[in-house]
Amino acid sequence: VQLQASGGGLVQAGGSLRLSCAASGLTFGSATMGWFRQAPGREREFVAAISASGGPTYYADSVVGRFTISRDNAKSTMYLQMNSLKSEDTAVYYCAAEFTNYESTYYVRADEYDYWGQGTLVTVSS
Repeated sequence: VQLQASGGGLVQAGGSLRLSCAASGLTFGSATMGWFRQAPGREREFVAAISASGGPTYYADSVVGRFTISRDNAKSTMYLQMNSLKSEDTAVYYCAAEFTNYESTYYVRADEYDYWGQGTLVTVSS
């Protein structure tokens, strides 16, 4: 299983970015997916999760109303649209995947995921 995160970069506060996570080596439609982030000196934290079906989603309180998680199962790709970015969103963003038999399940804990991408850096300047 390989997960390739991309789309990070430098953006001014209030701006937008869209992250992508391309998956290979797994049956994408049977995997629940998530985004996590890790800022310098801080622990990795949950950002958003999406079920295998793409239906149920869940967000950290800090990003509700600003970030949108989505997936295209035909392209084996997950996305994170980030709007109204703040300096505190600066972090390395990681995508994660885990197989599931339940199409409406999502996971919010890092230890529930077995597969991780390499991370993409998002820097928000104030």
